[in-house]
Amino acid sequence: MSEYLLSARSIEKRFGPTTVLRGFDLSVARGEVHAFLGGNGAGKSTFIKIVSGQHQRDNGAIEFEGRPIGTSITADVDPGAIAVVNQELALLPHLSVAENIALPRLRRGARTYSERIARAMATDALSLIDPQFAHESVDRLVGDLTLHERQLVEIARALSSGAKLLLLDEPTANLTAAETARLFSVVRRLIAETGLAVLFVSHRMREIRQVADVCTIIRDGKTAVDRAKLTSISDRDIVESMGQFMTTDGPAKDSTQRASHPSASRTVASTGAGVPLLSLRRADVRLDVYPGTIVGLAGAPAGPARLIDALAGLAAPGEWELLRAGKPLHYASTSAAARDGVGFISGDRADRGILHSLPIVDNLSAAERVVRGRSFARRAEAAHGAQLLETLNIRAGSLWDLPATLSGGTQQKLLVARWLMLNPTLLVLDEPTRGVDIRTKREIYGLVRRLAERGCAVVWWSTEYVELVELCDVVLAFDLNGQPTKVLEHADIDESTLADATGMAA
Repeated sequence: MSEYLLSARSIEKRFGPTTVLRGFDLSVARGEVHAFLGGNGAGKSTFIKIVSGQHQRDNGAIEFEGRPIGTSITADVDPGAIAVVNQELALLPHLSVAENIALPRLRRGARTYSERIARAMATDALSLIDPQFAHESVDRLVGDLTLHERQLVEIARALSSGAKLLLLDEPTANLTAAETARLFSVVRRLIAETGLAVLFVSHRMREIRQVADVCTIIRDGKTAVDRAKLTSISDRDIVESMGQFMTTDGPAKDSTQRASHPSASRTVASTGAGVPLLSLRRADVRLDVYPGTIVGLAGAPAGPARLIDALAGLAAPGEWELLRAGKPLHYASTSAAARDGVGFISGDRADRGILHSLPIVDNLSAAERVVRGRSFARRAEAAHGAQLLETLNIRAGSLWDLPATLSGGTQQKLLVARWLMLNPTLLVLDEPTRGVDIRTKREIYGLVRRLAERGCAVVWWSTEYVELVELCDVVLAFDLNGQPTKVLEHADIDESTLADATGMAA
């Protein structure tokens, strides 16, 4: 029997004239969590799609359980032996949670679909991660779930498949710290009980060290580090092997760049000159936001998501009283918000950002066209777009290429660049660095700071407390039930204080 459950050697993959994998090697042993690391565009997702049968390799050899595998993995590996949670989720929105989890298992053999059996399967699978969510959501349509909730369903479906190899591509990108810890506990238990092997992709160094045993690093489609023990390689070595340079997971602090505007207090109004750009009121929380201020939102998704949806025109304000320059704020749509100078960027770029069927130039100009009432690209837009791509180091073959030709992190930069085409007065960010590498995170931080320096107020939700500590002038914290608990000024913001205010581990 082979030493490794999965062994891939000299893997090559091309898409037209572009070569993504250039003789890449990776081996995963039974009973281990193997961190698969690399910058955006290095080839991680392409390799995972090859192993999961979504792409066919052009060259190279793969063995699974010691047996050579042909070009089509799905033809040579038992269904369910390899389960994957992709960065872009693959659920069917018109089906229920129970149907999404149970159908892939019930389709094997001649088993007849049973709603009772499907509900039991789904409840058991989700209960591995969140028992309360399991009982509350098993009958809901997936299309009605938040991105955060859909991620839980996708992970539960993979964990329940009885897989021998579990491929996790940024599985914690939109989970809270508590849910991430619970997921890691479940994975470790399954490894101990079944000998499960896990290939784990993440850009969060703390998570990598928390759960992984060894790491392989890919750089420009080639193996830069092969099966290094995490105990024998430093963070600096990892980052440099990825072709990046060392920093913390967040941006470097620079107190000279911080806005000096008064921003917030609890139970009493801020004492600032003039009318705030934005005022948030709920119960005994009052938060006044002035131009150039970066406001962080911390806590479980329910609270920040409701506030973000109201600010961006995705939902009514609900329990919030929102004032824009002293007047009530209630946008009927995201278009209405954009015309009032409100930009919105989501980490869910697949469903809430990128226009997949339109070229890069249209994606860059989308917000400007909504605001200006135009439909087609003009020469000035193309010229400005080309300049932005160069300035932001976005590598694209042409402005007329589709976004699918860009890596996930580069697509996220594209969404930020969209608002650099305008001068929004308020920018609302919903986990904007979800699933991007350290270098791209830093570039996004810089772009957002640039907008703040122009006088744009920023509202930023992140489940990574290090981002909030480093970036924000003020943070509004929410508890596990989505209720606002505390407003913290920058001098009082640290990971421990945020954990206490939200009830979530840092």
